Amino acid sequence: MSKVGIIMGSKSDLPVMQEAIDMLNHFKIDFEVDIVSAHRTPEKLFDYGKHAHTRGFSVIIAGAGGAAHLPGMIASLSPLPIIGVPVKSTNSIDGWDSILSILQMPGGVPVATVALNGAKNAGILAAQIIGSSDPQVMDKIIAYKEDLKAKVIDSAKGLEY
Repeated sequence: MSKVGIIMGSKSDLPVMQEAIDMLNHFKIDFEVDIVSAHRTPEKLFDYGKHAHTRGFSVIIAGAGGAAHLPGMIASLSPLPIIGVPVKSTNSIDGWDSILSILQMPGGVPVATVALNGAKNAGILAAQIIGSSDPQVMDKIIAYKEDLKAKVIDSAKGLEY
């Protein structure tokens, strides 16, 4: 079975990244969580990026704040799809530094980027990537989207004037 690697630059990113964890739990997709700092543990970053595909990972979700080099550096080392989550951290310039650091990758080193603090969507996107080759996960994605649709329809009831 496919699994997802969830990494972040520091433990302070965990409250944001918890939403990706929650979504992967919802879809019953295996994952591992770790702290891999691009600036404080570069050797760990290199080892993780170079070997993640040999450890059964299919996708990596990387969250980082501030300069936010983690997603791009992992993308430069790994053949796996990388989903970057810009995190609005205490040293952030209103989150823009994180967003642009992850979004503005050079040609040849793609990082799929979700919204600021958008770890929930990162979890869903990881599930969709896995679901493209796993029919059981695809069925769960379809059911999830149908549930979203039903909630919108229910919320609209009684709004007619």
